[in-house]
Amino acid sequence: MANPSLLILPGDGIGPEVMAEVRKVADWFGSQGLVFDIDEDLVGGAAYDAHGTPLTDATMEKAQAADAVLLGAVGGPKYDTLDFSVKPERGLLRLRKEMDLYANLRPAQCFDALADFSSLKTEVVSGLDIMIVRELTSGVYFGEPRGIVTEGNERVGINTQRYTESEIARVARSAFELARRRGNKVCSMEKANVMESGILWREVVQKVHDEEYPDIELSHMYADAGAMQLTRWPKQFDVIVTDNLFGDLLSDLAAMLTGSLGMLPSASLGAPMANGRPKALYEPVHGSAPDIAGQGKANPIACILSFAMALRYSFDRGDEAARLEKAVEAVLAKGLRTADLLGEEGRQPVSTSEMGDAIVAALAES
Repeated sequence: MANPSLLILPGDGIGPEVMAEVRKVADWFGSQGLVFDIDEDLVGGAAYDAHGTPLTDATMEKAQAADAVLLGAVGGPKYDTLDFSVKPERGLLRLRKEMDLYANLRPAQCFDALADFSSLKTEVVSGLDIMIVRELTSGVYFGEPRGIVTEGNERVGINTQRYTESEIARVARSAFELARRRGNKVCSMEKANVMESGILWREVVQKVHDEEYPDIELSHMYADAGAMQLTRWPKQFDVIVTDNLFGDLLSDLAAMLTGSLGMLPSASLGAPMANGRPKALYEPVHGSAPDIAGQGKANPIACILSFAMALRYSFDRGDEAARLEKAVEAVLAKGLRTADLLGEEGRQPVSTSEMGDAIVAALAES
């Protein structure tokens, strides 16, 4: 059988630095017999500098053909004056759109060693492990009509919240399938009390559950109440499924329960390919952080954990994913910290490469 294929797109800012540490991890797994066919290309500002576009057609073709795509970060102040059509972020958006990546997976996991780093009480976040599944390709961000129009003597901004039954059903299935790998529990969040799209959302999620996933525990919650409950007692949740707008808000809220964006991976999944693997793009939640780029200060853990998600969801190597996650946890338990995780004065941070080396060493010891 052919080796699984992985397209790496380091991007801009700290992207190349954190991706270099992922390559170390991938190379270690290769030394253990799990060999990936890795290709690397440009995206974002780096692609614009080389080709005048944030994503070439050739790179898009590679992404469509790969078993998984791993992206670092895009953007930076250097590109702020570019036309909107060629800004670095347009490369990422094109990948999501043309690969039809409709289910965005945002885990919020708090390692015990970092529980004190959260702004919430330790007992509230210690051991936290939840997954938010955000619908990514429809909803208010894409609905028509939209725009700014003139009515009478004033301007009016218009955005339309729009969902079809099939769009809701497919992201609901993604959430239920994830729940079967986790705690067998899904909470669906919307605003069915004030929005017709919320009423449809609730009806379709319930229908998919009743007909296809009756073994999963399903609950419904208004999204504003869900935000409150996430800060009150987040460990009551396992998998949360919600629409594009609420998912944007709730996943960022959940991200900060863990204390640092440098710790948070994500996955965007689409329909299965001919080989059964889903179209997939994995990326850390953090941005390009141009203020620290090239200084060895970046935290590579979010990107490394994004690779762990690829092991689990694209390559069906859950044992290896768990091994990598435990290696990260072991390194943190030893007290190693990049600069973003230093809450105490006087502690010496490790560099980006030192953190990557420590994780590979922990893998070898596991």
